[in-house]
Amino acid sequence: MGLTARVRTRDGWAVPHAVVTVTDMTGAQVLRLEADPEGAVHDANPLPAGAYTVIVTAVGYAPAAASALVTASGRAEVGTVTLARQGGTELPPPGPWTVDPAHSTVAAVAQHLGISSVRGRFTRFSAAVEIAPDDVTKSRVEAVIQAASIDTGNEMRDGHLRSPDFLDVERYPEIVYRSTGVTQATGADRWTVRGELEMRGVVRPVDLDLAYLGTGADPWGGTRAAFRATTELRRDDFAMNYNQVVQAGIAAIGTTLKVELDIQAVQGETLPEA
Repeated sequence: MGLTARVRTRDGWAVPHAVVTVTDMTGAQVLRLEADPEGAVHDANPLPAGAYTVIVTAVGYAPAAASALVTASGRAEVGTVTLARQGGTELPPPGPWTVDPAHSTVAAVAQHLGISSVRGRFTRFSAAVEIAPDDVTKSRVEAVIQAASIDTGNEMRDGHLRSPDFLDVERYPEIVYRSTGVTQATGADRWTVRGELEMRGVVRPVDLDLAYLGTGADPWGGTRAAFRATTELRRDDFAMNYNQVVQAGIAAIGTTLKVELDIQAVQGETLPEA
């Protein structure tokens, strides 16, 4: 008997502690409940037969309304109520997330000889994300990349990239990115992450174009969120001015780097044990 309901996000995840208010046809409140940690709502007390309005609210989400018809048994099964992020925005559930390096890629692409591209990636890095519960624009990210882990598939080229001509890893072993703000771009799942990148001892503002790809369960009992982000950097902004000019004035290596990030983050402050 009584009222039952489930409160979920658009990805199908529970919205814990959502508030469910039930009013009758006169607008009078007859019931007020709070969802449990699994997003479930249940009240065993029967309601008088009739039509009711169910309003669901939660911090950081737009309110949602549903209708409920109570039968003579006093039972009302509302079913699943889906809440959208405030303002139509989409991000993972709030709280801490930890980037999983084993299932993430930090890559850069540079032009070579003006006709082709050279791809490289960093194999050692860590990052943490904090999704703000009340205002997603206050969410934060911080990442640390080990500069010496650059890998382009060519040992001689990698050694040169680690030298003072480029990353100068002996003096500056870490590349650090810290966000300073998040704003929504076009589309509910598109964001601009504003931040500062520190590389070779130089700090420059760098914005990331971010796409949130969704959230799902993993085989280890955790919850994962996926993101893709891109940006462009100029080498000379970070005091990497080395260049070899080949014939016809063409530079051996382009001055612009395209950065591509494919990220998986695990819900929580730590990664699961292997």
